[in-house]
Amino acid sequence: MDEIDRHILAVLQEDADLAVTEVAARVGLSSTPCWKRIQKLKEDGIIQKQVVLCDPERLDLNTTVFVKISTNHHNEAWLQQFAQAVRDIPEIIEVYRMGGDVDYLLRVVVRDIQGYDAVYKKLIQGCELHDVSASFAMERIKYSTALPLDLLAEPSARSRAERKHK
Repeated sequence: MDEIDRHILAVLQEDADLAVTEVAARVGLSSTPCWKRIQKLKEDGIIQKQVVLCDPERLDLNTTVFVKISTNHHNEAWLQQFAQAVRDIPEIIEVYRMGGDVDYLLRVVVRDIQGYDAVYKKLIQGCELHDVSASFAMERIKYSTALPLDLLAEPSARSRAERKHK
């Protein structure tokens, strides 16, 4: 991936609805080479899909809850049950398995506290949990879906270590 590919990705991360001609103009290419690069980024799985981002306030989905979960079960069967339980609850929009004192971190989007309570009840029906702790976001200060593409221009720790050992 070169600087032009990174620039194409940066433009598309800001507005994936742009026509190829507009993307091409912004990155300094003609349309056909730009289109080919975009197709290659898709084929390589770098561009996974293009989506619409909705405004949660306009949809009356004003409550974001971060849920920390700890479990006493650390086996594949429990993990599969937990994964299915969170997949079946649409209000849970992100789930991470963590290192440290919390096993899982969830981001939940609902209308209000009663909406979160309904999600909580579905979650505890879906699998056995040891400890569940919720934190309610008061204000969203920064939000982005764009990945930090500038980091791609820097060598990774892995490539620096590989060069050091040569």
